[in-house]
Amino acid sequence: MTHARFPVPKTLRLVALAALFSLNVSAARADDYGDVNQLLRSGKLAEALAKADQYLAGKPRDPQMRFLKGVIQTEAGKPGDAITTFTKLTEDYPELPEPYNNLAVLYAGQSQFDKARAALEMAIRTNPSYATAHENLGDVYAKLASQAYSKALQLDSSNTGVQPKLALIRDLFAPSAKGQKPAAVTAAAAPAPSAPAPAPAAKAPPAPVAAGPVTPPPAAPAPAPATAVASDSASRDVENAVKAWAAAWAAKDMPAYLSAYGKDFDPTGNQSRKDWEEERRSRIVGKSHISIRLTDMSVSVNGSKATARFRQAYSADSLNISSRKTLEMVKSGGNWLIVKESTGG
Repeated sequence: MTHARFPVPKTLRLVALAALFSLNVSAARADDYGDVNQLLRSGKLAEALAKADQYLAGKPRDPQMRFLKGVIQTEAGKPGDAITTFTKLTEDYPELPEPYNNLAVLYAGQSQFDKARAALEMAIRTNPSYATAHENLGDVYAKLASQAYSKALQLDSSNTGVQPKLALIRDLFAPSAKGQKPAAVTAAAAPAPSAPAPAPAAKAPPAPVAAGPVTPPPAAPAPAPATAVASDSASRDVENAVKAWAAAWAAKDMPAYLSAYGKDFDPTGNQSRKDWEEERRSRIVGKSHISIRLTDMSVSVNGSKATARFRQAYSADSLNISSRKTLEMVKSGGNWLIVKESTGG
């Protein structure tokens, strides 16, 4: 499912429900979400909206179904209704960055780029490592720059320095631009098909055998098991460091949680390290309970640097969120420490 019927700038990305929430709920509620999502994917928007409204009549604050309702309204070409839905969701659940992101896409579709910028800045303030919001903010800034350059050219057509800048931005948003991304992600992305295995190379005909004694080929060098063992050991150490970070987060052990981040960690979002730590402390300690579950982890190690990618299921009080996460780490003093954290992708 894409949102081609909704006119948004080509590179802005709308997040869909399956990328946002985990259905760590009762089987009955999971069936309700699945039924609405299936109707949405099938293009039965009126039925999907009716079923979502029926569900919300009994559970009006449910964030998952409200988010899905906003996606249905967007797909149905009802941006005003979708803006109302996502706005209310940000008011009731200000800790969720994804509704702010979708609000920004809707505003951008109406060429209200200042509102789009403000919504994306709120998304990033809520989650500084939210990669999709950072990317969308860059696109919105480019659109704002295009408007400013067009106005400058209108006021002074003799300014020869403006036209090349304007042309550059227009090329960026042209449909044929290299690396063009779709306007929206699908509601439930299917795994990319595996590339077909290459056909086996045809065997060359055997070379003629020379008369006389044949010198045996040199023995193949023995593998270096020590290197492989060292690599496996480093990967295990990185994985254990990530699990310890998640355990400290769930236990609300702030000294252990913050010590998992290296001195070179950049919080992004124009926050200082001190402000970031204070914000994380207020968000974590204030929860009555936190659960962190990590799955599908893959680790790559290159010397003293490593990257860990995994799916993170976060549950705190009544909130359940599932997302892809990437941690870039460095080895310092025998410990693997986080230097960059990003969500999505």
